[in-house]
Amino acid sequence: MIRIKRSLRGKCAVGITAVSLFSLFGCSHKAPAPAINASAVFAKKCGSCHFEGNDLRAPEPTALRNMSRAAILTALQSGRMRWEGKRLSSAEKSAVSEFLGKSDLAVAASLMGVCARDLDPPADPPVWSGWGVTPTNTRFQPLSSSGLDREKIKNLKLKWAFAFPGAAATYGQPTSYAGRIYVGSEDGTVYALDAATGCMWWQFRASTTVKTAISIGNNGQTAYFGDTNGYIYAVNTADGKPIWRVHPEAHPAARITGSPLLVGNRLYVPVSSGEEGAAADPHYPCCTFRGAVAALDVSNGATVWKTYTIDKPADRTTKAANGTQYFGPSGAAVWSPPTADLKRHVLYVATGNNYSAPESPMADAVVAMNIDTGKILWHRQFTPRDLWNGACVADSKDNCPQDKGGDFDFGAPPMLKTRTDGKDVLLLSQKSGVIYALDPHRKGKLLWKTRIGKGGPLGGVEWGGAADGRYAYFTLSDWDGDHPEIGGGVVALNLQSGKKVWFAAPPKPACTANFGCSAANMAPPTVIPGAVLAGSLDGYLRAYDSRTGKVVWEFNTAQPFSTTNGLKAHGGSLNGAGPTVVSGMVFVNTGYTNAMDGNALLAFSAE
Repeated sequence: MIRIKRSLRGKCAVGITAVSLFSLFGCSHKAPAPAINASAVFAKKCGSCHFEGNDLRAPEPTALRNMSRAAILTALQSGRMRWEGKRLSSAEKSAVSEFLGKSDLAVAASLMGVCARDLDPPADPPVWSGWGVTPTNTRFQPLSSSGLDREKIKNLKLKWAFAFPGAAATYGQPTSYAGRIYVGSEDGTVYALDAATGCMWWQFRASTTVKTAISIGNNGQTAYFGDTNGYIYAVNTADGKPIWRVHPEAHPAARITGSPLLVGNRLYVPVSSGEEGAAADPHYPCCTFRGAVAALDVSNGATVWKTYTIDKPADRTTKAANGTQYFGPSGAAVWSPPTADLKRHVLYVATGNNYSAPESPMADAVVAMNIDTGKILWHRQFTPRDLWNGACVADSKDNCPQDKGGDFDFGAPPMLKTRTDGKDVLLLSQKSGVIYALDPHRKGKLLWKTRIGKGGPLGGVEWGGAADGRYAYFTLSDWDGDHPEIGGGVVALNLQSGKKVWFAAPPKPACTANFGCSAANMAPPTVIPGAVLAGSLDGYLRAYDSRTGKVVWEFNTAQPFSTTNGLKAHGGSLNGAGPTVVSGMVFVNTGYTNAMDGNALLAFSAE
C-alpha cells in the first residue's frame, strides 16, 4: 500500500512513493540543502556586536542562550532585530535561533500560580501608573501612597518572585493599580499579577518586546502600552482581552521604548526607532527616521495630532563609495516618556542625537509642545552636531558620520518640580554627565547646570532621576567596560542652586568575574519620604538616606529565586526600569541582556 502523509507544517512524509506522487502532493524531489553552520553564521554576521566584552549595546552569547528559540527567531524576523535579520536567509535565522536559544518547551509558561477567582482587591488602594507616578515624571511617591519611609524601608523582606518565561532581560517598569501588578516582558507577553501574592490573573501577547510601563485609565478598566515594533495597545484590565491596536508612525524602523503618558482622554506616545542600529550595515541607506510624539484618542487609538522633532522629511545627501544612497537629517528620537505641565498646558520631551548629516536644531534637546495641538512652543538644544549611529562602533564604519559626535543624547525624560519656594523648575539629565535646570515659565531659560560625571555614550544619566521638594537625585552610570569597578554612584543636588548636597560612591562590585557586572548605576531612582531607592549593574537594590546618602538597606537580586509560577528564575543587573513603591511594597525587575542577564520580578514587603 502506498502511504503519503502531509504534516501540519506542509512537509511530505512518505512510505513507498513515486516521483509523480511527489508532484501530485506538491513535494519536490530535490536533494536536501547543505547543513548550515550556525556558529559560523553568528560569528560572521552577528559577532561584531554580540561579542564577549562588548560595549553593552548588544547582549553577549551567554545571555542570548537564556532566551527561547522562538523569542530569538521572532526578534530576527519581525522584532527589534528585524533590520539586522535582513542580512540572514530564512534558513540562517532558524539555524541561529536553534543554535543560541533554549527549547521552547523548556521555557513554556507554567499553569502554576494562576489566581483563585475568589480573591478580592483592596478597597481604593494607592496607585503607581505609568513611568513616573505623575505626569511630571518626578518619581516621588508620598508616604500616603508608598506606605514606606526611611525607617520602615529598613525592614524590607522578599515576599515573592515571578519568572518571565524564556527571557534573558527585564525591561518594563511594573505598574500597580487596584491590587494588581501589570508588567511587560521580553517576549511581548504582558502579565496581570496579584500584588499581594504574585499569582497570575491573565496574560496578553503583544507582537514583540514590551519595554514600556503600563498606564491604567478609563476608570481602571483599560491598560495602555507600546512595543518595539511600534504598536500601541489598549487591553481590558479585567481579562486582558484586546480593545484596539494602532501603529502611529509609518516608518518601518519606528518603535516605542518610552512609556506613553496618559492624561485625561489622551495618550501621548513618544516614538523612537531601530534605525540607529540598522546603520551598522554598510549597505543600509542611512537614514530617514525622525522622532515624533503622537497624541491618541484613548477610546479608539485614533491620532489626534502628531509632531515631529525634525520639521521636514529626510532628503538625499551624498553617496557612499559602495553606491549606497545617504539621507538626512534624521534621528532626534524620543526615547523616554513625555512630561506634562498641566498649569501651562505644555508637553515636554527630551530628544536623541542625529543619525546622519545634516544636523537639526531639535536633536539632543528639550522640546515644548502645546498639549492640545502639538504645536512647538519653544526648544533648547544642549549638544549641537551630535551625529552618531551604530556604524560608529561596528567593524564597517561606512555609515558613521564623518564628523561624528559623542552620542550624548537624552535617554531620560524631563522632570517638572515645584521647589519649596513655590518656583517651578524643569530638570534635564544627559548622558554627557550634565544636569540642567530650566525655567519653564520663560521658555526654558537656564537657571543652573551641574556636571555630576564625565559622561559618554553609556555615561552620565542613562534613564532618569527623581525629585522631592528640596533635592533632585540622579544615578550616575559612567560605565567602563575594561574597568567594572569604575563608574556609578548616586548624587543629590539642591533644586535652587544645583550644588551637590551629597554623593554616595558605589561599593566595589563583588561580581566582576561575571560579564556585565559593574559599579555603574543606570536604572532610574525612586524617592519616598526620607529615602532614595536605586539599582546597580552589580545586581544590588539599595536604599539611601535622602539627607546624607548613607545606605540604610540593600538586597542582592543577582541570585536564583523560587517563583510563584513554578519556573526557574534568577536576577541580574538592574537597568532600564526603576523600583515601583506602593502600599508598603517595592516591586522591581532584575536582569538585563546588555549586562548580567536575568528574568525575575521581585516583590518586597515591610510587613
